[in-house]
Amino acid sequence: MWRRTLTAAVKATRHHLINPNFSPGILTLRCYAAKPPKPKKKPPPSKAFGGDSGGGGGGGSGAAEESADVEGEKLRLRQLAEDEKDKTLDVGPNGTPLFTSTQSISSLSRNDACSYMRFEIEKLNAVLPEGLPEGMLKEFDDSKRCALLVRRSFLDLRDNFRRIVDPPSWQTSSSKAPQVKKQIVLDGPRSCGKSIALAMLVHWARDEGWLVLYSPKGREWTHGGFFYKNPQTGFWDTPLQAENILKDFLKFNESRLQQLPCQVYDRIPLGQGAGVGFLKGADSMALPEGSTLFDLVQAGITNTHAAVGVVVHLRKELSLVKDIPVLLAIDQYNSWFTFSEYKEVMTPRSARPIHARELATVNAFRPMTHDDMMVGAFSHSTAVGKLRKDLPGVPDGARVDFPRYSLDEAGVICHYYLRQRLIRREVFTEEKWKKMYYLSNGNGSEMRWLAPLMW
Repeated sequence: MWRRTLTAAVKATRHHLINPNFSPGILTLRCYAAKPPKPKKKPPPSKAFGGDSGGGGGGGSGAAEESADVEGEKLRLRQLAEDEKDKTLDVGPNGTPLFTSTQSISSLSRNDACSYMRFEIEKLNAVLPEGLPEGMLKEFDDSKRCALLVRRSFLDLRDNFRRIVDPPSWQTSSSKAPQVKKQIVLDGPRSCGKSIALAMLVHWARDEGWLVLYSPKGREWTHGGFFYKNPQTGFWDTPLQAENILKDFLKFNESRLQQLPCQVYDRIPLGQGAGVGFLKGADSMALPEGSTLFDLVQAGITNTHAAVGVVVHLRKELSLVKDIPVLLAIDQYNSWFTFSEYKEVMTPRSARPIHARELATVNAFRPMTHDDMMVGAFSHSTAVGKLRKDLPGVPDGARVDFPRYSLDEAGVICHYYLRQRLIRREVFTEEKWKKMYYLSNGNGSEMRWLAPLMW
């Protein structure tokens, strides 16, 4: 009996699911990246279920908790404003100064390691208009102060590039001089400070007058926007991403680019524009004689068909700049060694994922097999996964493991959080902050999350 009932139910289900008149439609090639649907907002609780009552409704308790958090933040800000008058609070472990008096990143020395350097958010946004790392913004927001820890690992990174441009006298005479690297890939565990170190390196280089192409979100080169196969180059063009790359490059470097002449006058191939197709009657664009790098970048911004070609051409021009040092700094660099968001339709029922190396912009900037200075930082927030040790286009020895916080650094951090009232003074002890350090294994985000929970 049960078998007959189940058989009838299956037949009824098939009758509703299968349409005998179905015929395959015309295949349409989608050349834009689909964004995930936005989550639907839950409707507010109705009054019939106690939504606006303060007694048993979840909405009332949630509003009360939110109001308490806001009041707590206001109280903390008032207390921090009063603490600014008391300089005796600016003390680290064993009575050492918590803040360094050095005003510039270039002047930092080994004596400034394991101390905090103050910044102004307006100046940071001016020097890094492409955007600040999320970890840096989170640190500023939780600690209620724009300050960053000076780490020895960052000083080593800065001094490496400083010795390339301005080698000291002892470097040529001493056989034990540290070996410099023009290409570096910052690897390491999650939340160890790679993105912040890269941003501070860009800050230092721009203070020194370098020309820096900084991309804080390299993953955006391979996600979103339109994508087209360029029959001239064989690569995939992403015109919207190329336009954003050029706009970001122009934000800080506009005046410097106006002084640098173009040295390559090859014709720039034109591709499909963002949503407008090919340009009729032209497949390439000539660069006028006497053009500057500013003119080149402007041509890519104003002409959507030339945006990708200009980015590829710009990479060639940057290799030929000799008047000033040039640095390429790419965050989320590991996202360039996996598949992009785009897919090429192969049959009516199958599509092939497009690898990042097949994109024209990534193909131009990803390789490190050159003589230019370049730093790429891995980011585990991109969910790329662990990559193999030997990466294509990356020289041997370029991959450097960036360490998590050491015990000495953790002590300074915990005293800084105590100073910023992220940790309650009445519960703070050396034993407890060491427990917090070992529990988080030196993970910066976890230490910051555990700090208010110290009991």
